[in-house]
Amino acid sequence: MDLNKFTEQAKILIQSAQMKALGAGHQIFMPEYLLKVMLEDELGLVQDLINACGGNVQSISDAVDSAIKKFPVVEGLAMQGKLDPVIGRDEEIRRTMQVSRRLTKNNPVLIGEPGVGKTAIVEGLANRIVANDVPLGLRDAKVLALDRGALIAGRSLEENLKKVGAGAISGAMDASNLLKPALARGEIRCIGVTTLDEYREHIEKDPALARRFQPVFISQPTETDTISILRGLRERYEVHHGIRITDGAIIAAATLSNRYITDRFLPDKAIDLIDEAASRVRIEMDSKPEVIDELERKVIQLKIAAETLKKESNENSKQRLKK
Repeated sequence: MDLNKFTEQAKILIQSAQMKALGAGHQIFMPEYLLKVMLEDELGLVQDLINACGGNVQSISDAVDSAIKKFPVVEGLAMQGKLDPVIGRDEEIRRTMQVSRRLTKNNPVLIGEPGVGKTAIVEGLANRIVANDVPLGLRDAKVLALDRGALIAGRSLEENLKKVGAGAISGAMDASNLLKPALARGEIRCIGVTTLDEYREHIEKDPALARRFQPVFISQPTETDTISILRGLRERYEVHHGIRITDGAIIAAATLSNRYITDRFLPDKAIDLIDEAASRVRIEMDSKPEVIDELERKVIQLKIAAETLKKESNENSKQRLKK
C-alpha cells in the first residue's frame, strides 16, 4: 500500500492496523483492524464523531471483534503453520481456482462424502495464496472461514434477518435470498462445502441459487493416494505425539481402514486410525503397561472386598473371604 498520499496521522493508523493484523496471523490487510485502531486512537476523533451521531463506541468495537472471530482468515492460519499440508489434491485445487476466476458462476461448491477432504482443498488453496502460487487475480484474495456456530449463536441472526424483511429463520431459503444478489453481481465469492444429499436438498431445489454455484465433485482418494497423504502428514503427528511413525504403519492404516471401516471414507478414516494408534502408544509409553495396571487395580479391588467381608459375621461372608 502506498502511504505517501496520506497524512502523517493516517499513516500511523494504517501502519498500526497492519501490525495488529500481522500479529493476529493475517497476511492481508483487513479494514476491520483499521476501524479497530481508529476506535482506540488517543486523539479520539472517531469516538467523538460516533458519539455525535448517537452511536456507541464500545458496541461498535465489540461488533468488530465479533466479526473477526466469526470470519477467521484461513491464510493467516496457513502462515502460522496451523494448517495440515495438502497432498495429492492438486487437480481439485486447480479446478477450484479455475472456477473462482470465471466471469459468471464463479462460486465453486465442493461436493463429496464426509471425510474425503473437501475442507482440506480450501486449506490447500489458502496455502497456495500465502506462497503466491495462484493466478494473478487471486493473489490479493483472502479466504474467510464462516463459523456457523458463532454466526447463529443467540438471537442476533434471527433478529437481523427480521430487520431486513427476511422473516423468521425457518429454513435456508430466507438467508439464501439475501445472498443471491451479491453472488450474482460478483460482490462476494463463496466456496461452498457440502455433501451430495445436502446439495440436492438445499441448493439444487432452488434454481436461482443453483445458478450462482458451479459444482466441483470431490471423490474419495485411492489407497495409494491416501498413503501419500499420510506420508505428508506424518511429521505433524510425530511431533504432536512424540513418537516415530513407520512407513509400514502408514501403509497398514490406509489398507486396513479401507478394508474394514466401511461406514466412513478415505483419507479421514486412515488419518483417524494413525492418530488413535499414536495416541495409544504415547499413553503406554508414559504410563504402566496395561496388563500390570489391570492387575494392580484388581488387587486393590480384592483388598477392598476382603476388608468388607472381615466386618461381616455371617457364615457366607466367611466362606467368600477364604476364597
